[in-house]
Amino acid sequence: MTRFFRRLKAAAGIGFAWGAAWFAAGMAMFFAGARADVPFPLFFGMLGFLAGTTFSGVLMVAERKRGFRQMSIPRFAIWGALGGAALAGIFGGAVWLSEGVLAPLTATIIVFPIAGALSASGTLALARRADGSSEIEPGVDVDDIGLSAEEERELLGG
Repeated sequence: MTRFFRRLKAAAGIGFAWGAAWFAAGMAMFFAGARADVPFPLFFGMLGFLAGTTFSGVLMVAERKRGFRQMSIPRFAIWGALGGAALAGIFGGAVWLSEGVLAPLTATIIVFPIAGALSASGTLALARRADGSSEIEPGVDVDDIGLSAEEERELLGG
């Protein structure tokens, strides 16, 4: 798989994870009694997917040379907030241009960066947890791991 498709797959994965989390937030609003023309869970799930993929794109450009272990949660949260702000600007700007109403832009410019920062922090925490679970324990013999021939070539850099 090429590097581009791996990144595209990762962006979609982050988008789906954020979409699921934002869907849950929409469900909480729905059960709290909030009603709108569009069901909150579906709308928030879609926005979460867009925010997650936007964040992923921002992260790919800004932090392309760093791994998860090299980034701090506050730094990740800042990128998440910037991704949320970008999405808020696009969403609120579209509503403002089509309907001439500034209220959605004002509300989303506050909510989306906060939600993006929280989602980004959770993403990094989960990624670090998943990344750490696949590490080889000290003292394990390499022959006991059972690498395939291709994995051995990749491990040796050729």
